[in-house]
Amino acid sequence: MSHDLHESLRDNVRILGDNLGQTIAADLGDDFVERIELIRALAKRGQQGDLAARHELIDYLRDLPDSDLLPVTRAFNQFLNLSNIAEQHYRGRFKRVEDYRPGSQPDLGELITRIRARGFSPQKIVEELSAMRVDLVLTAHPTEVIRRTLIQKYDAIEGCLTQMEGACDRPEQATLARARLSELISQAWHTDEIRHERPTPVDEAKWGFATIENSLWQAVPDFHRQLDEMTLEAAGERLPLDAAPICFASWMGGDRDGNPNVTARVTRTVLLLGRWMAADLYLRDLEQLKSELSMWKCSAALRAEAGDVAEPYREILRRLILRMESTRDWAKAGLDGKRHEGVDIIETREQLYTPLLACYRSLCDVGLDTIANGALLDTLRRVTCFGVTLTKLDIRQESTRHSQVFDELTQSLGLGSYFDWNEQQRRDFLVRELSNRRPLIPHHWECSTDTREVLDTFKVIAREHREALGTYVISMAGQASDVLAVALLMKEAGGDARLPIAPLFETLDDLDRSGPVVDDLLGMPIYREHAGNRQEVMIGYSDSAKDAGQLAAAWAQYRAQETLVEITRNHGVELTLFHGRGGTVGRGGGPAHAAILSQPPGSVTGSLRVTEQGEMIRFKFGLPDIASRSMEIYVCAVLEASLLPPPAPKQEWRDEMTRLAEVAHKAYVGVVREDPNFVPYFRAVTPETALARLPLGSRPAKRRQDGGVETLRAIPWIFAWTQIRLMLPAWLGSGEAFSKRLDQDGGLEVLREMMNDWPFFSTYVDMLEMLLAKADLSTAAYYEQRLVDEPALKALGKSLRDRLERLEAVVLEIRDQQALLENMPLIRQAIDVRNPYIDPLHGLQAELLQRNRDADGAISAELTRALMVTMAGISAGLRNTG
Repeated sequence: MSHDLHESLRDNVRILGDNLGQTIAADLGDDFVERIELIRALAKRGQQGDLAARHELIDYLRDLPDSDLLPVTRAFNQFLNLSNIAEQHYRGRFKRVEDYRPGSQPDLGELITRIRARGFSPQKIVEELSAMRVDLVLTAHPTEVIRRTLIQKYDAIEGCLTQMEGACDRPEQATLARARLSELISQAWHTDEIRHERPTPVDEAKWGFATIENSLWQAVPDFHRQLDEMTLEAAGERLPLDAAPICFASWMGGDRDGNPNVTARVTRTVLLLGRWMAADLYLRDLEQLKSELSMWKCSAALRAEAGDVAEPYREILRRLILRMESTRDWAKAGLDGKRHEGVDIIETREQLYTPLLACYRSLCDVGLDTIANGALLDTLRRVTCFGVTLTKLDIRQESTRHSQVFDELTQSLGLGSYFDWNEQQRRDFLVRELSNRRPLIPHHWECSTDTREVLDTFKVIAREHREALGTYVISMAGQASDVLAVALLMKEAGGDARLPIAPLFETLDDLDRSGPVVDDLLGMPIYREHAGNRQEVMIGYSDSAKDAGQLAAAWAQYRAQETLVEITRNHGVELTLFHGRGGTVGRGGGPAHAAILSQPPGSVTGSLRVTEQGEMIRFKFGLPDIASRSMEIYVCAVLEASLLPPPAPKQEWRDEMTRLAEVAHKAYVGVVREDPNFVPYFRAVTPETALARLPLGSRPAKRRQDGGVETLRAIPWIFAWTQIRLMLPAWLGSGEAFSKRLDQDGGLEVLREMMNDWPFFSTYVDMLEMLLAKADLSTAAYYEQRLVDEPALKALGKSLRDRLERLEAVVLEIRDQQALLENMPLIRQAIDVRNPYIDPLHGLQAELLQRNRDADGAISAELTRALMVTMAGISAGLRNTG
């Protein structure tokens, strides 16, 4: 990769930018466009170190009349979104989804060769791929700012770029594509980019299903074809028809943790919506197959099934279409709140798969393999991956909500207060009730609305088909009783839906205690009866980093996984780790490939679950080419981690890491928890208070509405620091830890050895380096200058920026580099290209925040919208914001 951005990417950025300029000129005149150009030129000079230009830019922005603030913010926001489209298009064409160091781009063919060289047979590789279970769990994103209507226009703009590149020898095609491009950019400019009301959880689920319809529906069979070719080449056999190394689950409409808007009714609606969408998509497939499979040659088995008809395949498909139409009508009636006698509806994957498989086998039996392996194979692959529900819906709820149910119940039954009992008393009670055959909850029990809501959710689970549901995740789990409580609620609700229960360990203490808690559970026969020989455990990234700082949290997550691997192995139980990673570094983000390969050896053995969030879903799965590449990256990483796991770290590295984590933790807590000026500084310098008013996700920004920073959800906490380019949650504490070690004998050597030979540590340093490159000290200083008055707060801000500067020097020393991202030129350049467009938005945001405060939050609707657009634009420019 040359140091210059690839020529086609630069051309496309220019084409899109010119079009936007023409659109704005047509709307607001050439003078306005000249103003935008002046602002951009000043920002560019400022980025190149011209201090006078920086001051001139700030003065110019502060003098803008109110009427210009919104259009100026919109112009820069739109340009950043168009740059993202050009980059996404480029990544799709060149199969680059993630940012790697040169030479570390995962490639399945190359990996298979390496695995073969290590003595594994081709059959072993195919077996491993066939048994692989990677669940990508789509989650709604409270900072997914862009409206769906704009996302659709952006996808169409990307399509125009493809048409223009493919029309070299067809000038009339190119002309049409260019005209359509101008039209779409004009549509986007004249569309309000900010939603006026928050999306509902059902809206979020529709957005997730739209990703499947518009991209994954095509990408899944495409990806399987590539896998087929590779396994044919490597082992002489195709991937088995029922293999689905990658499947999709979802939290949209199931995640009620801290979100009062997700109710039992919402969950039921989203489940029906999934069934309706799936039926609708499969009907398109089946109609196409019916028109194509007009052959008469078939096997005796199929003939017996179809009866004496001239076109047996069409007969089988005709029957399936009738059942699928009936299924769609049944789901639609349910969504409309009407009764529908669902005659012969398709309930399970098997009911759809079996007749299609019969057609496939028959075609192969009579020598029509070419036809069998066409569209029919694609549909079979879709059925294996998506089932009849598109995704499996996970349910997530906070542990105290379950305790509340039992507290109300034990009090009403005269057994005392569950909340007052210690852990042993709670467990004894739950174990006794789990083995008791009589129901515990009285039939017509009059309980509080909160408790009724929890019980209603369990009723929805009990009535639902097992295939539609994924895992029950308990957030803020800390004890065995938290898991037993959910098992008992499932038993009380009846039905056959015994979902796997995954405790989510989030805080530092919970991570450290996760091993003993799971050991305890697996030692209880009554729990093993529920769980069988599988256990899922979710590792929380965001809240642990917010609680303890990034370095201490990363090491606690690593150690917790090691312990869990050992404990489940001792119990003879298969462990699946569920990684709650967000898009940003502060929430476990970064390239998935590197992240998976940096986990402890033995923690990824063919199965893995990972959350994929809002904006990252769009970047990684929004277009079929990119989605296919993203799936390849996951399969590569899991295959490599399973068959060629990283070596266990040396004991001295572990001791080193423990010491580093202790120093970092102490430094982090010293600022965030113990400095009385910290919370006032955070509130004053970041847009955190304004952020809560943005109509972003369906979930409130806080778990409780009355608390301080500790009640803030991890996403707004990180989003707020990212907006001012200080990125504090992801680095605070690391600088002190590394500096202290470098001051000691042999410190540099040991840190470099860990960086070169231990994937966990090298990934951590990579992430820090990328983060430091996105941070910007002068921007953070400007927010403070504009928004903070008190000397004590200013002193704290200065000390934070000094720490960040020291950390940068330390990272460069460990890396032995002169500048950040020396070895990652593509990311360096992407940041440099965007900065002149982001800087004016920072200047305008600080200005608008100050005006908003002066007016006690009563600025005009237009200025409020401008403030929101600055947040959206900075977020688009920095890419991974929450």
